[in-house]
Amino acid sequence: MDTLTRMRAFIDVVEAEGFSAAARRTGRSKALLSKYVRELEDDLGALLLNRTTRQFSLTEAGHTYYRTAADILKEIDSLADLVRENNTDLKGKLRISAPRTFIDADVGQSMIDFVKAHPDVSLEIVAEDRFVDLIEENFDLAIRITKLEDSGMIAKKLSDFRVYAVATPEVVAKYGPLDHPQTLNRTPFIIDTNSRWHNNMRFVDSDGSMISVAVSGPIEVNSPQATLRAARAGLGVAIIPDFIAAASIQSGELVMLFDEYIIKDRGIYAVYPHRRYLPAKVRSFVDFLAQWFRKQQQAPAES
Repeated sequence: MDTLTRMRAFIDVVEAEGFSAAARRTGRSKALLSKYVRELEDDLGALLLNRTTRQFSLTEAGHTYYRTAADILKEIDSLADLVRENNTDLKGKLRISAPRTFIDADVGQSMIDFVKAHPDVSLEIVAEDRFVDLIEENFDLAIRITKLEDSGMIAKKLSDFRVYAVATPEVVAKYGPLDHPQTLNRTPFIIDTNSRWHNNMRFVDSDGSMISVAVSGPIEVNSPQATLRAARAGLGVAIIPDFIAAASIQSGELVMLFDEYIIKDRGIYAVYPHRRYLPAKVRSFVDFLAQWFRKQQQAPAES
């Protein structure tokens, strides 16, 4: 029996968190998987799993072997994808991390459109707002809305991204003039707790210096969609992502405030680990999303 088969069996057991679950997932018997793992341990001369009647855990050697073996198998699979790319359709599964903000907004349609265009590729989308460890948590790539920083990952910018400070005309009339971010000190503010600054909003002055403004208001919520609804209800000023606020601004339901003071150094990025052989399905997914966003940006000018 070859080493790769034993290696895959070991990884299947670890990722399924048990022999029984791995057997159900892979269609192989529990006894066969146990045999492969035992043979792998014998070949290595090291115990990889601590087994009990009810559970198992990785040994120190098991942790080390799993991290490296998972990377090796991904490289092998990616190389196979690369060779097959020009001869077959894209196939397989992509595990993707994306912010809830992205998935729940209209831009989340980009992923649905990709699956429609590539029916043999399936997506496992994990929607959460934290920055996951792509390698440790076995993600193929992540969508991140952020200021790009050096992370040792490869990042492709899909689209520019910015936020708007907005309020209803009634709020502006009641609390105005709202002509400078410091006026937020006396104005109700709807706080989206996804913001890294929470109760202190950050702006940039004309000379490039930072402006920090303490804010408070009737609602704090970790949802841009709920923040939008609260702003539209006239509960105060809010800072909302462009792809969520745009329709309400265009309709006149909300008006923009402090635009010259808004920080504009963010983007929407596809981020993935550096690998020698990038899987064709990852490359195709990233290229598809980049093209999807370009079309969205061109659409208003063409209409």
